[in-house]
Amino acid sequence: MKLVIIGAGPAGVAVAETVREHDDQSEIVMLTAEPYPPYSPPALVEYFLTGNPVHFWKGEDFPARLGLDYRAGRRVLKVEPDRKRLLVDNGEPMPYERLVIASGGRLYSPISGSDKENIHNFKSLQAGQMLLEQVRSRDIRTVLIVGAGFIGVEVAIMLREMGLEVTMLVRSRPMRGMLDPETSQIVLEMLHSRGIRIFQGEEADATSFLGEERAEAVQLRSGKQLTADLFVAATGLKPNIEFLTGSGIETNWGIIVDDYLRTNFPDIHAVGDVAEVAGRHGEGGRNVYPNYPNAVEQGQTVAYNLLGWSVAYQGAESMNSLKHLGLPIMAAGAMEGEELRVCSDGKLRKLWISDGRLVGFRLAGDISCAGLYLNLMRRSVDISAIKEVLLDPNFGVAYLAGMALAPEMNFSGIKK
Repeated sequence: MKLVIIGAGPAGVAVAETVREHDDQSEIVMLTAEPYPPYSPPALVEYFLTGNPVHFWKGEDFPARLGLDYRAGRRVLKVEPDRKRLLVDNGEPMPYERLVIASGGRLYSPISGSDKENIHNFKSLQAGQMLLEQVRSRDIRTVLIVGAGFIGVEVAIMLREMGLEVTMLVRSRPMRGMLDPETSQIVLEMLHSRGIRIFQGEEADATSFLGEERAEAVQLRSGKQLTADLFVAATGLKPNIEFLTGSGIETNWGIIVDDYLRTNFPDIHAVGDVAEVAGRHGEGGRNVYPNYPNAVEQGQTVAYNLLGWSVAYQGAESMNSLKHLGLPIMAAGAMEGEELRVCSDGKLRKLWISDGRLVGFRLAGDISCAGLYLNLMRRSVDISAIKEVLLDPNFGVAYLAGMALAPEMNFSGIKK
C-alpha cells in the first residue's frame, strides 16, 4: 500500500503511528506545509510566552523512526481522485493508493477584508515565530482580536502576558458556543481583570478590516474605527480544504465523511479539524469537532480501516479547555436536561443530566474531576445512585470504588 497523508498534526500522526505499529511494509508519505517535524499544538502557548524551543512531542527523529517519507514545507495544490494523485507546489504529481486528508484548520473571521496582510493565525508554529520576531523588535504594541472563542480568549491572555495592549471584540459573550452564560461571565471578568479591553454587544459588531493590502483598522457598524498594530481573526476555526476545489470530494463546512471516516471516494479518508462527524452524545449534529482527543481517535480509527479491520467511528466529543494561563476552564458535552450546580471559593461546577445519564459539564477554577466526568459520559453510566455526590468537592475515585464499573475504568478520561 502507498499511503499519502496530508498534514502532520495529531490526526495525521495518529494515522501514521497506528498503521506502522501493525504494518512495516507499506510506503507512507506525509506532507506538511510547515518546515518542521510534528509538534505539539498545546505546547505552543509556552513557546509564545517564553520563546523556549517548541516541544516536538514525538521527537525530531519521528519521521526516520517510523520510516516515513516526510516532506516538510510542501503544500498540496490539488487532489485528483479520478487519477489517484496529488499536485504539490514543487510541480511534482504524487500518486497514491490510499489518501488521508488531515490538513487541519486555522483561525478566521467572516467579515470583509479578512484575507489582508497583518491579520494573524496563531494556530501554527510559523505564525508564532512571526509574532515573536515582531514583538521582540518592538514593532507591535497593540493587538485587536475579533472573536472570543476558546482560541481567541487564550490568544488574548497570552498576548497580554507578553506585555501587549489587547482589545477584544465580543459580539455576544466569551466562548458562547461552548459555555453557559454563568461560566462565560466568569471568563469575561477574568479578561477584564487582566487588563484586556473589551468591546461587547452592538459596539463590537465589526463589518470589515480596513487598509489597502495590509489591515490597519477594523470598521464597526456604529461607524467607529479601531486601529491596532496587529490583528487576530478568531471568530472560529476554518478547515483547510481550499485545495479540494474541483476535486469532486464532497464538502460542506468541512469534508463530509461516513461512519468509517471515508469521503465519497472510498480510498480517501478525512480526519481531525477537517472532518464533519457525528457528536458522540447527540449534541451539535454532524459537524467539525476540533480538539486533540478527537483528532487522535479519528486518526487511529482510519488507520484500523486502512489495515482492513472495518472499525466504525463512535462519534466526536464536544469538548474544549482553557488551562494554561491562570483560569482553568473545561467544557464537554451538551447543556440540556436537568442542571446541577455548585459554586464556592470562586470555583463553579455545573452538570447536565438526561435519563439518568451525565450528558455534559462545565467546570471553572477547578477541573480535577474532568476525567471522571468524561468516563461517566463516554460509558453512558446510570449515575442515579451517585447523583447527589457528583458535585461534592471531594468527589473522586473513592465514590466509585464500590461500583461494578470502577475496575473497567481508568480515570485519565480515556476508556480502557
